[in-house]
Amino acid sequence: MHDGTDHEDASVAAGTTAGTTATAGTTVAAAPTQPAAPAGPAAGDDRPSLPAAAYPQFVDRHIGPDTEAQRLMLAALGVESLRALTDAAVPAVIHDRTLELPAALDETAVLAALRALGRDNRPVPSMIGLGFHSAVMPGVIQRNVLENPAWYTAYTPYQPEISQGRLEALLNFQTVITDLTGLAVAGASLLDEPTAAAEAMQIALRTAKGSRTTFLIDADTLPQTIAVVTTRAEALGVTVHVADLSGGLTAGDPAVNGAGVNGAGVTAEVLDSAFGLLLSYPGPGGALRDPRSVIVEARERGIVVTVAADPLALTLLRSPGELGADIAVGSTQRFGLPLSFGGPHAGYLAVRKGLERSLPGRLVGVSIDADGAPAYRLTLQTREQHIRREKATSNICTAQVLPAVLASMYAVYHGPQGLAGIARRIHGLAVRLAEGLRAAAVPIGADAFFDTVVAAVPGRAAEVVAAALAHGVNVRLVDGDHVGVSCNETTVEADLRAVWAAFGVPAAASAEVTGPTAPTALPGELVRTDSYLEHPVFHEHRSETAMLRYLRRLSDLDLALDRGMIPLGSCTMKLNATTEMAAVTWPEFADIHPFAPLDQAGGYLTMIRDLEDWLARITGYAGVSVQPNAGSQGELAGLLAIRAYHRDNAVPGAPVRDVCLIPSSAHGTNAASAAMAGMRVVVVACDDDGNVDLDDLARRAWANVDVLAALMVTYPSTHGVYEEGIGQARAIVHEAGGLVYVDGANLNALVGLAKPGQFGADVSHLNLHKTFCIPHGGGGPGVGPVAVGEKLLPYLPNHPLRAEAGPVSGVGPISGSPWGSAGILMIPWAYIQMMGADGLRQATSVAVLNANYIAHRLRPHYPVLYAGRGGLVAHECILDLRPLTKGTGITVDDVAKRLIDYGFHAPTMSFPVAGTLMVEPTESEDLAEIDRFCDAMIAIRAEADRVGDGTWPRTDNPLRNAPHTANMVTADEWPHPYPRSVAAYPVASLRAAKYWPPVRRIDGAYGDRNLVCTCPPVESFAVRSEDGPVLVAAG
Repeated sequence: MHDGTDHEDASVAAGTTAGTTATAGTTVAAAPTQPAAPAGPAAGDDRPSLPAAAYPQFVDRHIGPDTEAQRLMLAALGVESLRALTDAAVPAVIHDRTLELPAALDETAVLAALRALGRDNRPVPSMIGLGFHSAVMPGVIQRNVLENPAWYTAYTPYQPEISQGRLEALLNFQTVITDLTGLAVAGASLLDEPTAAAEAMQIALRTAKGSRTTFLIDADTLPQTIAVVTTRAEALGVTVHVADLSGGLTAGDPAVNGAGVNGAGVTAEVLDSAFGLLLSYPGPGGALRDPRSVIVEARERGIVVTVAADPLALTLLRSPGELGADIAVGSTQRFGLPLSFGGPHAGYLAVRKGLERSLPGRLVGVSIDADGAPAYRLTLQTREQHIRREKATSNICTAQVLPAVLASMYAVYHGPQGLAGIARRIHGLAVRLAEGLRAAAVPIGADAFFDTVVAAVPGRAAEVVAAALAHGVNVRLVDGDHVGVSCNETTVEADLRAVWAAFGVPAAASAEVTGPTAPTALPGELVRTDSYLEHPVFHEHRSETAMLRYLRRLSDLDLALDRGMIPLGSCTMKLNATTEMAAVTWPEFADIHPFAPLDQAGGYLTMIRDLEDWLARITGYAGVSVQPNAGSQGELAGLLAIRAYHRDNAVPGAPVRDVCLIPSSAHGTNAASAAMAGMRVVVVACDDDGNVDLDDLARRAWANVDVLAALMVTYPSTHGVYEEGIGQARAIVHEAGGLVYVDGANLNALVGLAKPGQFGADVSHLNLHKTFCIPHGGGGPGVGPVAVGEKLLPYLPNHPLRAEAGPVSGVGPISGSPWGSAGILMIPWAYIQMMGADGLRQATSVAVLNANYIAHRLRPHYPVLYAGRGGLVAHECILDLRPLTKGTGITVDDVAKRLIDYGFHAPTMSFPVAGTLMVEPTESEDLAEIDRFCDAMIAIRAEADRVGDGTWPRTDNPLRNAPHTANMVTADEWPHPYPRSVAAYPVASLRAAKYWPPVRRIDGAYGDRNLVCTCPPVESFAVRSEDGPVLVAAG
């Protein structure tokens, strides 16, 4: 352990896992019940040759500064111990060091425990479908992207000069989607297909004319998509109308859809109120219908049409754009991503020309750098929540960048011919499956289909499903009379034989249809005839050698945690330990379908129950749901829970409580989430010290006393301070009838020291990709569990296909999978197991120490904008560059770009205060790296002073010209007033290890004015004319 003064709060030994008193999805904190893991190795485990006692504890690997480094930093601060530091920084009114968690295990024991959990999972070949299909990730992609920290430890590419590799990969992703969907612009991934459909509904709502409030959904749509859209729609005052549109837009079937939504026929009255329509192509029922007549009729009525499409099917089928759709949504899971019990997988959303400024989330575009060379960047950011707040197109912040990169590389590796070949093989298997069933007189629901066959077996469906399982295959129980079977990339002839046997097909009949060829079941009028993926990137990497080198070239362009500290405030870029990541790709976790029988997922369910229980203990709440698959979705889930609570407890005739108070310093996601939850945002002022202005809070709370729903506040504040007035704020809001939402973005300053659920909050969301070590992946995946107090337990998320995932009274599903991105939950599970309560508390304490040490070292050079008691900050500090800018003209952007020359990712820029840098070092950075960063910032200050005193011109100096590329510093001519050595090697240590940015400073405004979001040959962007740069688009 690092600091002997902090060990009186050692964790309570409780075995390897903690028990629960509720099903996964609504875990309630309970006493540990499970026994400790066995001491000896399990059969088949790979164990080190040395005994575990010979290795340092994991906490010593995770926390950067060792005991001596901590002593030096504490001495610099004039503090005796970590305990004394946290006692001084954390307000006594919230300080709570009690925490019961399982005793810490070493890395070897945790790997053995994960193997034990894996043995409780039972991968069975899955032909269930329902939006999830087994796929094969090429080994070169798994090893060199998914398992490569150069890719998975990167941050969202807000600093594009050091993100060109993953930006190119995302541009590839966007190109795949636009080509396959036949639409103009696609975003850089969304959280999943149902979320994408919900976002499409909101685009349609904003786009449609008039005051129409009905969203139509064809009944042959994924039930989880219908349910997520309905959850989102209810808060927006939108009515979801589900109907059978197989006979046309005006020939609906008044059946009740499987998601529980009344699907009355589409009457004239309903059509008159409809602003949007969602069709599936093909749907989960397997039938492949020509949707053109429905689309034409809908668009004639001014209805915005969204088509949910399988991108693998689109390699053979006409594109949604060609069919007339305005928007296309779907999932790229089939592009090599494992099932992983539901995620993470990259959803997609593409739009026709004219709707691009309504797109949610990230959008990669092409611009130029200071030399006029083409360069990639995130474009049209003024749409996003961090700028437009409650007026943003969406609350989404984290997307699914790493899964999107994996999917894009799957397309790059296989190319258009390879993708079509995979699709044809899958279709051929489905055709042979259907022929075998027909040969035995088993009725098939549709003659035209891609990969899914639904067979009628009146009264015998459950029997057939059970028989299939007995033969080693999972199929889908549609209802009591129908069974669904979906073929996928891993399906083999033996699987078909197992299915035939389950249906009772005689062996002789099945043998007649197992030949090498089969007729097609694709309607001729829907067969694709145009070409796609013509860019050279999809044709040049067929060999593994070429692919390996392409992936290496892209990763070398980027700066991630494997190269150096990423001190982004409010982002918590800590270590993503190899042991934590190990089980992500193990087949016993990767190959479990989210809708497989639960007795095949025992290990997952135990892990989820453990994790939800531990998170409830850590935060002091009554229960947790891990379903939200991003922090933004956790926010939405928490606010919807507040909304539902007020609705159920309202006095008859009372006004609706729909006002959410949000401090002016809050992250934009908060306001965007409140708007999506149907709330009106009222901004609360902050005082001169950065704290919530309690007087203004009281005024606004009482001014809205009859309609107050909630206060949404981040703690510690976005100003990096433990605010003393949090208790008073809670009391004001509760007295006025509202509830308190504490944003968990800064939980890394609280774990083991304070519990939001115990100092007055009613609900929080957590960011497992911050505090609990899930890697950021360049912008996702993330997990954003929602944690609630006792009164909000009935309103946690649930799921239409898994009663176990949440309470019947819940707000509905937030994500398409019952437990969200379950396939990465072993990362925080392993982290908590290896740290234990004492290790987690030490991590928090050292994070606070590192931030205060940086503030101490840099305060003589840059004012530290806000501080709490005794001049201390929490886990991050804000450096005020406004005086520097006023005196020298050097801006926060200049400093951020110059840090690249020193080998650093910049801290968070101009948030929450314009003209500042917010620095969060986390506990994982050691003293040497922290000093290296401080030395760089001090050197940059000296460089700025040389600009201020006139030594260097304001328009030509190392800061204004940063970052400096190798091409720039090796040019034959050097017209600048500072030497090349200052440009390239501002400190001597860089000569031993230097990161060279691939492009110079990028012109953001140019990229927004000249929107290009696919990847035509990069050389085409360098064409010049006498009037300036000319963009040459592909196609």
